[in-house]
Amino acid sequence: MLFKRRIKPNWIERVRIALWPRRTWARSWRYVIKRVLRLSASPHAIAAGFAAGAFSSITPFVGLHFLLGFFLAYITGGNLVASALGTAIGNPITFPFIWAVTHRLGSWILGLRAGAEPPIDISEGVFEHSIDALIPVLKPMIVGAIPLGIVIWFVCYIVVRTLVRSYQEARRRRFERKRAAAPEAKPGE
Repeated sequence: MLFKRRIKPNWIERVRIALWPRRTWARSWRYVIKRVLRLSASPHAIAAGFAAGAFSSITPFVGLHFLLGFFLAYITGGNLVASALGTAIGNPITFPFIWAVTHRLGSWILGLRAGAEPPIDISEGVFEHSIDALIPVLKPMIVGAIPLGIVIWFVCYIVVRTLVRSYQEARRRRFERKRAAAPEAKPGE
């Protein structure tokens, strides 16, 4: 393989890199943005795919974000790779904020009072409880994720489509200038 690492990282190093990038968060986000801009698809497909991934990362279905993003991207005519990149909106830093907002919004929509649902003790683990014990927390989060996800979808779609369209047009103009400046080859040479 061309760019394979000489020293393969152990599992602890891989987990650390997954949670905290080797360089900086800004560099990691620039990489994601450049990957989205350089996809070879229409601006609509890239924007719809990225927005579908962003929408799916707002939902509380951790572990299913890629599948949900792929499904939504397929329905909206989006790019599946852009959908996978769009799920980066939900990450360990943003999840607590997303979950708090979706829970509060869902509780408001459902008309639940603050503190009305019994607290769940997850000190032993989430899987120690039945699904019936988790429903009072998940239901407002799911209900709140839908309107918030729709807003996030439209915002991401507009921003990404605008960026991709301008990037692709600038790239096309740059290639045309290079092609025009290149000397033409004479026939028979």
